[in-house]
Amino acid sequence: MSVLDLINSRHSYRGTYEDTPVPRHDLVKIMEAGLAAPSGCNKQTTSLIAVDDPSILEKLHRVIVPPVGETAPAMICVLTQKIYAYRDKCFAIQDYSAAIENMLLAITELGYQSCWYEGHITDEDNIGCQMAQILGVPDDYALVCFLPVGIAKSLPTPPRKKSFHERAWFNGFPSDKV
Repeated sequence: MSVLDLINSRHSYRGTYEDTPVPRHDLVKIMEAGLAAPSGCNKQTTSLIAVDDPSILEKLHRVIVPPVGETAPAMICVLTQKIYAYRDKCFAIQDYSAAIENMLLAITELGYQSCWYEGHITDEDNIGCQMAQILGVPDDYALVCFLPVGIAKSLPTPPRKKSFHERAWFNGFPSDKV
């Protein structure tokens, strides 16, 4: 599959997963893809923890309320550090976003499905902090996202997207859109 086909075939999956374990070598490939993402001023603010131990997954899912991705046999937790590149510029959000997209593409390429869960765990209920405590994450890191990983029991439903011409233009913003 070409990279463009892969990009266009990837969709968020919020359904149930088969209980087939994800081999460690596939989790390594997925995390390597994430760590290969660009990083602002090469500060490498993103770190990752793969979880495939059922007892640890159970502990994590007890704090994820409402439950999401709970049937996946693995998850990848995305950590970030606030490291300044220069002056007051920190590119942590851009860094982990690029890493997550790379991992989502790798997940799809390897035949698995996933969904980017960030807002669900970074709201005022601090689920990400609770997950970080379970995983022993030091205080200078923030757990900002998790990706369930597994074989989908059903195909993801592609969302309705606005047309190209509603969101992309050449040489300036169209005057009829103002």
